[in-house]
Amino acid sequence: MKCNRLKTVFLVGIVSFLFTLNANAQSSEGEQKDKKRPSIEELFTKMDANEDGKLSEKEIKGPLKKDFAKIDTDEDGFITKEELEKAPKPKGKRPERE
Repeated sequence: MKCNRLKTVFLVGIVSFLFTLNANAQSSEGEQKDKKRPSIEELFTKMDANEDGKLSEKEIKGPLKKDFAKIDTDEDGFITKEELEKAPKPKGKRPERE
């Protein structure tokens, strides 16, 4: 009798733990969806280490790095704000800015 009660408590604990994990995972996914893409100004503020007004391939991080050659339309080895503004937008719906 005592063993059955212990098993029941243990199973309820495991099920509760799994529901908590699932709820936390869904919460994290929602936070990532709500995250807004940075503006061009924000990108330059974060990445332009030498503050020369353009981004070299060494300064760029994240998804921009893989598309560097496509964005650098004048092929000078730098991305300017103008080139970034004219760059093809990522696929998917972009969140609206406030």
